[in-house]
Amino acid sequence: MYPSDISDKEWKTIEPYFEPKKTGRPRKYSIRTIINAIRYMMRTGCQWRQLPKDFPPWKTVYSCNSRLKKKSGIWQEIHDFLVKKVREMIGKNKTPSVGIIDSQSVKTTQKGDPEDMMLAKK
Repeated sequence: MYPSDISDKEWKTIEPYFEPKKTGRPRKYSIRTIINAIRYMMRTGCQWRQLPKDFPPWKTVYSCNSRLKKKSGIWQEIHDFLVKKVREMIGKNKTPSVGIIDSQSVKTTQKGDPEDMMLAKK
């Protein structure tokens, strides 16, 4: 057990996102164990190949993380769900109703056609 392992309470919150599909072969490794390995790697900053031996093989963990991040979008779904939940807990609407962009904090570059710039100066 590592400090980065997901708690039972945290797991109950996100477990529905990882329900096994009805088709395909059964999982060889517990998805919770794989998530613990991903959290360990993210928390410690270790290289994928340096994951401790009590986690599934690094290639399995890496490919699962890639699928969750890019293809299935589950990480994004969980993030969006948790943001809404936290906003509700602190007494705000689930989604923000206003967005403000400060023009001084947004970095821009002034690029364009040199002829257009010369015309603008006239």
